[in-house]
Amino acid sequence: METQLKDSFEAVLNSPKYLPCISIIMPFEPKIGLKKELDYKLKMAKNKMEKELELNYPEDKYLPVLNKLNLILDGLNYNTHKKSVAIFISPLIEKIYYLDIPVEEKIIIDDSFEIRDLIYSKKEIHKYLLVVLSNKWTKIYLGNTTKFIRITSNMPDNIDAYKNDISESVANFSDEKKRKEILINKFLMHTDNGLSILLKTYKLPIFVMGTPKTLGQFKSITHNTQHVIDYIHGNFEEKSEFEFQEVMKPYIKNWKIIHQKRLMGLIDDAYGKKKLAVGINEVWKASVQNRGRLLIVEKNFYFPAEHGANKEVIYKKENSLTSNFFIKDAVDDIIEKVIESGGDIEFVDEGILNDFGKIVLLEYY
Repeated sequence: METQLKDSFEAVLNSPKYLPCISIIMPFEPKIGLKKELDYKLKMAKNKMEKELELNYPEDKYLPVLNKLNLILDGLNYNTHKKSVAIFISPLIEKIYYLDIPVEEKIIIDDSFEIRDLIYSKKEIHKYLLVVLSNKWTKIYLGNTTKFIRITSNMPDNIDAYKNDISESVANFSDEKKRKEILINKFLMHTDNGLSILLKTYKLPIFVMGTPKTLGQFKSITHNTQHVIDYIHGNFEEKSEFEFQEVMKPYIKNWKIIHQKRLMGLIDDAYGKKKLAVGINEVWKASVQNRGRLLIVEKNFYFPAEHGANKEVIYKKENSLTSNFFIKDAVDDIIEKVIESGGDIEFVDEGILNDFGKIVLLEYY
């Protein structure tokens, strides 16, 4: 989106109906779905676009776009292991992205396109992990708004598995209460290790249930604090899965708050590990260097800019139309760079990142 324009050419670009731009964003999992079904959906999308282009643009303007679209559709990679595909085409450019993010199907025809359209198409998936702790066992569930699924880690979920695993010096404690406390602590440490492994597959927010004492012990040893949204106090040893779901309902009612709280936890974790770029200038530099793992940016944050002495430096441009060489929106450029390097993007409400200059980039560890 780096642009070099003369005033006369710029006026033409900004005139109505000059350059038809099309965007196709849709699920694309050939390993799961049938190739014929994917082909059919793409064909329907193309037919819909062709009709709209015929109605709204001169033939000499839209035919190059359709020709490019046909070539891209013929060359799609059905061996990809990605979850979605995004296609952006105008008479001047064509771009295709295979992405690891689930999306809602979206077809857009306009006189311009923004990479933000892709992020706005992300599916909002209301999933979380629920960890139920007692001093005897651990149960972990994958939950959403309608159901629970019990999942297992590679660690034993019952404290009895560790009774013969404590050292002889501990086993010989005359204070049975102290011995039990050490055993529970060891059990919770193994539980947390198993949870860390699960989080590599299930990158989701976590809720933890248990008695105040058990939760206190867990908090003191866990390495997954940044993923925990809330600790829910109570004795749940005799509760059923249905009762767990009922307890969870008020906690997941406002999913946006849960999601943004989790993102702030990830920011804190990245900051502690010195893997956080803060503010537009740091984020730009890190994205140019392909270090972006997760970009978090406030909605409606735009930053017209111009280059500094090298490609890693930018400056705010108050009026981009006065320059022959400018960046229309550095945020969109950053989004594109992060996607191309395999990273992900999240938007948050305005004001959430006030202390971070509206934009942060979590870097690869």
